[in-house]
Amino acid sequence: MIRKLRSRTSLLILAGLTALVLSAQSDSQRLPRREAVDLYREIAGLMEATATAAPELARAGAPLIENVRRSAEALQTGTTQEHAGILYRLLLNARIYLDVSGAVPRPAAFADDIQKQLAQLRSAVDRAEQHFQASLDAKESQLRSGDRDNLQRYAEANRQLGPPAPSEKRVVFLGDSITDGWQLNQYFPGKPYINRGISGQITGQMLGRMTADVLDLKPAAVLILAGTNDIARGVPPEAIKDNLTMIADLALAHDLHVIVASVLPISDYHKDQDPSYERSPQRPPSTILELNRWIQQMCQARDFIYLDYFSAMVDTNGFLQAPLADDGLHPNAAGYRVMAPLAAAAIDRALRAPAAPAQKRKRFGIF
Repeated sequence: MIRKLRSRTSLLILAGLTALVLSAQSDSQRLPRREAVDLYREIAGLMEATATAAPELARAGAPLIENVRRSAEALQTGTTQEHAGILYRLLLNARIYLDVSGAVPRPAAFADDIQKQLAQLRSAVDRAEQHFQASLDAKESQLRSGDRDNLQRYAEANRQLGPPAPSEKRVVFLGDSITDGWQLNQYFPGKPYINRGISGQITGQMLGRMTADVLDLKPAAVLILAGTNDIARGVPPEAIKDNLTMIADLALAHDLHVIVASVLPISDYHKDQDPSYERSPQRPPSTILELNRWIQQMCQARDFIYLDYFSAMVDTNGFLQAPLADDGLHPNAAGYRVMAPLAAAAIDRALRAPAAPAQKRKRFGIF
């Protein structure tokens, strides 16, 4: 029964979302982050509360409740707080649960207050869907606008930052969601390290942000972690290499010390929790290895610092060690604790290296 409901509900949601993406939506339906997180928690809590009133609902709804709970938790973290796929799964499972609640046998003493809670749940899911629809519309507007690279994300923060102090050795961390979710002030207290990661970005978008989010901030060094999203989206390897080369060239032209990190390993260890956590089909370990070999060769030929996260985080199966991520892709606190000392050592080495002009002589090497 759940499979039939899942299929029917999935088609309904997809049809509705497709129509909504094609139509204009009011941004007033998009919730502030704190309100959105509270709403996800409310949905999970109402599902758990109503399931206790009917044994059949508790049995049939258990996997749906667990999926919603995990999705709600994931949507609270920096790495996945704006992840449309996770929110879609939360809504899908919540809608299926509502369908199941009307289909399973109910005891005669099915209380009025449980009926009220189910009505509250339906209303909360409706609000979450409106928020999701408005978020999709905002993303669509961004794609159609001139800000493909999302320069607005850090525009105000960049204006407020100001130039570095004369003795300050500012370092910009440029990357995607793995950087975006890294609370640098917690792992590098007191250090002038600036986070300029944006979830979901590929190397071409990071290249488009180099002036505003890196060069204009006048750092002493830039730490680049990029490529995993390119691999997942099927960006040709040569395009990834060209983009990384141009990012490094721009940094070098402005006398920045350049640190290029390896792409992190992935794993399929968490796919039983969520099928989307099977990462290897989109990010084949062999492709990651090939790109990392090229990054290391480029760094050696150009006198850049190669920051090898991969070797410290991979296991004997060639996967990201299970304790270092909860979804097979994004580091958790344990993962960042492995990365932090490696990044600190690479930055220290870069800042003690000769000035950039010595590197520029190798600018046009072949890799």
